[in-house]
Amino acid sequence: MALNNLNNLYREVILDHGHHPRHNRKLANPTHQMELLNPTCGDAITVQIQVDNNQITDIAFTGHGCTISTASASMMTETLINQTIDQAQKLIQTFNTLITTGEISPPEADDLLQDAALLAGLKQFPSRYKCGILAWKAVELGLSPTESQTNTL
Repeated sequence: MALNNLNNLYREVILDHGHHPRHNRKLANPTHQMELLNPTCGDAITVQIQVDNNQITDIAFTGHGCTISTASASMMTETLINQTIDQAQKLIQTFNTLITTGEISPPEADDLLQDAALLAGLKQFPSRYKCGILAWKAVELGLSPTESQTNTL
């Protein structure tokens, strides 16, 4: 019974982020921007990032997608704001590992991923991988100086 209650709590947190996303807006003057499309399910997201002195001082997203895509984007903004570029890139790699393996390495990264760690269950649904990673990949590509402004995942 306790495990079922925990799963229900995780589901509620994911639904809350999906229905009431944080940082779902446009930034006035972003320093970085990336639009990504997931043609598999039709999700489209634009992530805008404000970087000052190598630190993400603000981050936001707009677009449309399924609940998982929106929840993941919301969780991502909460996780990456106030991180340095290097820290953000490491957290993106950690999140990618989490949703492909279901495990976090190193274990202390669980705290750093905040609510995004609750998406570990996506490993059980490989078809939803692109939904979960879309916003994170947009930030990764958006912070790369060689990437174009619009890409397909």
